[in-house]
Amino acid sequence: MAKKPKVQLYDTTLRDGAQRAGISFSVEDKLKIAKRLGEIGIHFIEGGWPGSNPKDAEFFARARNLDLGRAALVAFGSTRRANIKAQEDPNLNALKKSGTRVVTLVGKSWDLHVTDVLNTTLEENLKMISDSVRYIKSGGQSVFFDAEHFFDGYKRNSRHALRTIEAAAEAGADCIVLCDTNGGALPGEVTAAVKAAKKVGIPLGIHAHNDGELAVANTLAAVEAGVTQVQGTINGYGERSGNANLCSIIPALKLKMRIDCISDDNLARLTDVSRYVSELANIIPDPHLPYVGASAFTHKAGLHVSGLMKHEDSYQHINPDLVGNRSRVLVSELSGISNVTYKAKELGLDIPKGERARAVLEQIKALEKQGFQYEGAEASFELLVRRTAPGYQPPFELVDFMVVVEKHRRTPIVSDRMEDMLSEAMVKVRVAGEVIHTAAEGNGPVNALDAALRKTLLQFYPSLSAVKLMDYKVRILEESDGTKSQVRVLIESSDGEHDWRTVGSSTNIIEASWIALADSLEYWLLRYGLASSKKLARRSS
Repeated sequence: MAKKPKVQLYDTTLRDGAQRAGISFSVEDKLKIAKRLGEIGIHFIEGGWPGSNPKDAEFFARARNLDLGRAALVAFGSTRRANIKAQEDPNLNALKKSGTRVVTLVGKSWDLHVTDVLNTTLEENLKMISDSVRYIKSGGQSVFFDAEHFFDGYKRNSRHALRTIEAAAEAGADCIVLCDTNGGALPGEVTAAVKAAKKVGIPLGIHAHNDGELAVANTLAAVEAGVTQVQGTINGYGERSGNANLCSIIPALKLKMRIDCISDDNLARLTDVSRYVSELANIIPDPHLPYVGASAFTHKAGLHVSGLMKHEDSYQHINPDLVGNRSRVLVSELSGISNVTYKAKELGLDIPKGERARAVLEQIKALEKQGFQYEGAEASFELLVRRTAPGYQPPFELVDFMVVVEKHRRTPIVSDRMEDMLSEAMVKVRVAGEVIHTAAEGNGPVNALDAALRKTLLQFYPSLSAVKLMDYKVRILEESDGTKSQVRVLIESSDGEHDWRTVGSSTNIIEASWIALADSLEYWLLRYGLASSKKLARRSS
């Protein structure tokens, strides 16, 4: 059996990834990300372009004292400008002063760019490459040569494209990286070009962009064809459609191709790293990313969940634990009994069986038809299961409620016409066999309902004061019906330690809000609050 090649991982999140629209890493962000990448065993971390801006210059100055483990920090820059000496090029001199032991130089390998963008000759382009590599090498730094637009250049003028990487190799480059800069190559084209480039006789790398949604596929094809360095970014961040996603490439190399590019322990930290970088980038994590997304191992169809319960590999291509992720099961109108029992077990509930399980499933399907959705409201699902248990006693029950919204005119200060809105809610709630009637005002009808309900419940459950409403979302389900449309309300609540979500649906937005609000408080009381309130009662007595 042939020995698997060693493949080195090269991360360019701090440069290429930062070129994604909406991302602007601070120096502190870059230092934190570099440290985290070093901790999971990335071999090369490209920090940026030290000659291009003050932020990158500061980063390289501060990164000299950063513990990156076995990772090497890399400075990035371009070959010298046309018709000047390498030692006179300010960019090259900034690279020499960066303090990194590895420098990546980008140069043109597509003749169209040489003649129509740089406005120089093909011969001068070759000299620019060789002069720049020799100059950086003369200072003792290793050099990787990024052959920009190599695959486009190879298709248009293969002779010149190959001559560019030969020039870099002859000047002493340690690795030639073939770049699909426009992201338009196909895997077969990548394979053919890599095989031709292997004739230069030094290690090759691959740097793919995702404009054709083939960056990961092209990277893996290049590895199969013989490259030993792969470049990419965390979460595939990058300009336009992004770069090759290391969070997909790394597990594919290790788990699918059996190339030991990272340790098992570090692979299991990949999901955490993905979300950490998302947080610093101020971008909501994409739940549908392969391997590391929150939905990557989420199952909704009843048939799938049934199979999953019998054998975990039946509907999962890998064990999610290997990349630090986990399986999730959703409950919806597409569910079967397996979804209900799996989810109940996951939540630590008494697992419904037989007729009770079927009753829960039928209720879910009926409610989803009315606009409820339990995918993002697991607290409401838990209550639905609990309420089917024999002898279930809710901590409170609604008798009725009324909401009044009034507009009051007040004395003007600036304008000659100013008005205030007043919301008042009155609720009747049965608690411990006693019916309590309370009223409260609020800055809106939902706030008033919340205040009135709490006014009653706090008398019996003082610990409920810890619960806060964190978010309130309304979705119109049938816009064509106008103001008669069914609406769905999703409420997110927190007690500072736990977070949960509840759902309500109705053609009346107040009723939908009440359902979600009441579920939120009932859920917390059942999960956490009843025990806390009993402790408080014992202390007061």
